[in-house]
Amino acid sequence: MKKLAVLMFMLTGFISANAQTVDEIINKYVDAMGGKDKLASIKSIYMEGTSVMQNGAEITQKMWKVDGKLMRREISSSMFNMISVVTDKEGWNQSQRTNGNFEPMTSEMVTNMQSETDCAGPLFNYAAKGHKAELIGKEDVEGTECWKIKLTLKTGRDITYFINPTTFYIDRMATTGGGFGGGRGGGQGGAPRETKIDYSDYKKTDDGYVFSFKTTIVGMGGGLFFEKIEVNKPVDPKAFKPEVIQ
Repeated sequence: MKKLAVLMFMLTGFISANAQTVDEIINKYVDAMGGKDKLASIKSIYMEGTSVMQNGAEITQKMWKVDGKLMRREISSSMFNMISVVTDKEGWNQSQRTNGNFEPMTSEMVTNMQSETDCAGPLFNYAAKGHKAELIGKEDVEGTECWKIKLTLKTGRDITYFINPTTFYIDRMATTGGGFGGGRGGGQGGAPRETKIDYSDYKKTDDGYVFSFKTTIVGMGGGLFFEKIEVNKPVDPKAFKPEVIQ
């Protein structure tokens, strides 16, 4: 009985130490991104960037976020245009596939993408948001042994973050079957596929917010370079609706 008590004590200590390690890493990530107060102050984000396809075609992406209420992404090029709108209640997609019309998303798609309305990102205050975090070791990301943290959202979807042990920025994020949470996205038909996005070129904006100014979908080459990131600017109410805004 005494041996069992000692074993239980050691096991409890191990679990506690592991949880503290996870929180320690996440807290250092929060500090690297400007700190709790800075992240908590983000109520809206506007991001605008461009990428170049292998054939030389230029793609422009614009994204609006209102914390907990909206994620709107517009992607346009000479070849195609796509718009996705997700609110805290519903969502729509518009593209050539929908003949230019806005079609409602399924409830599963909306649920999977609503984490993208989180302006500070799901890692920040994860426990208060109902998410669970687990440190599952380290993994190489382009030559850097990054901390690997599995975040299970309250919806049940998993996001894996690879955090640089030197900068404590997110170097990579991976998920399946849905959009990505926070830039701070899964397969269609058949089995969900894993999508990975690398984040780099972290810089501080003029008003002191830290963002990755380059994102790259692993295996797709190139990258999306953001030329403009604005925080806490007014958002046109039309952005919440399934319509084209000018």
